Amino acid sequence: MLETCSTPRRPRAFAARLDSLVEAAPHARHLLRAYLSGLPGGLLYSDIAELLLGELFANAVQHSDAPDDRRIEIRFALINNLLRIEVHDAGSGRPTLRPSTTTDEHGRGLHLVNELAERWGCCPRAGGIGKFVWILIAPALVPAV
Repeated sequence: MLETCSTPRRPRAFAARLDSLVEAAPHARHLLRAYLSGLPGGLLYSDIAELLLGELFANAVQHSDAPDDRRIEIRFALINNLLRIEVHDAGSGRPTLRPSTTTDEHGRGLHLVNELAERWGCCPRAGGIGKFVWILIAPALVPAV
């Protein structure tokens, strides 16, 4: 569900800047796994969080109109039992859900974000250059044994 901008508290936050290259996406996911492994119950978020971070990072690389030397910033924070992930880029375009067909090879990533995230949105960056896309992810339910 797309939402408007808000400024949450960011306890125990993590941030890193990575090259704007598709090849940097595995490193972004590795950083997320390391962040989550250091939090109590953090691994309850990992599968969906890694998938959605990969989609947002790929979108920032592929669809940004920013110069190639601009970096992509990722941020993670656990807020009120929800994992917040942000992907910042210097591009001016905003993500838009678009219809896709069964034969499309691309264009489904934002649909995954829309279905798997509790909430998501896009906001302008401070200073007016670029934007960031944010998502909130609930912990996965663990089946009783």
